[in-house]
Amino acid sequence: MPKMKSKRAAVKRFSLTGSGKVKYKKMNLRHILTKKSPKRKRHLRGSGILSEADAAKVRKQLLPYG
Repeated sequence: MPKMKSKRAAVKRFSLTGSGKVKYKKMNLRHILTKKSPKRKRHLRGSGILSEADAAKVRKQLLPYG
């Protein structure tokens, strides 16, 4: 039986932490940054953790390796 393939879109957008949580990059920090406040841009800089309900869907797409 060949290896199962992951959804490539999910692999590019999400990664798993050591404890199994799903990590993602926050949106709205690509362009049109002049009108956004420094505080808003600073908070968008870090990565986010997906809620457990959404994380279950993403893990399913990353299966069997996630």
